[in-house]
Amino acid sequence: MFVERHPDICELDINLPTVSGFELARRLLGRDASARIIMFSMNDDPVFAVRAIEVGAKGYVSKTGDPQDLVEAIHEVAKGGVYLPPAIARSIAFAGPSFAQSPLSKLTSREMEILRLLSAGKSLSEIAWLIHSSYKTVANTSSIMRHKLGVRTSAELVRLAIENGVA
Repeated sequence: MFVERHPDICELDINLPTVSGFELARRLLGRDASARIIMFSMNDDPVFAVRAIEVGAKGYVSKTGDPQDLVEAIHEVAKGGVYLPPAIARSIAFAGPSFAQSPLSKLTSREMEILRLLSAGKSLSEIAWLIHSSYKTVANTSSIMRHKLGVRTSAELVRLAIENGVA
């Protein structure tokens, strides 16, 4: 639909049924680098906003925040700007060591996507198909994530994801 209609702004939920908003944003921006994307999520953890920005989103809004935030995000992104709700922007700006200590801050946006899919019960081969990657790449990434997060098994990785609101 994006390719057919070329919307001025595209609002994406991070948690989509088959592929995450992060991955979809990556694909859309691969087709059209000028796409204006606002990520929309139930999660107000600043780590998710940072990941959205890393992927190329022009805005991030939490569903639990003020509804006016979405309106402001649309107006700002439509003008060519970027938008983060003030509370999330403050959290990022003043997070300091606590942000760096968050286990999720160690992961790239691609790793976050794989972690979300793992925590949704997807197998490595299903994840490879969903993100258009090879099984070997996904397996290697899973191993790297376990090392980064200090866990030994995929089950521990999934538990950590759920505890941190990734699922």
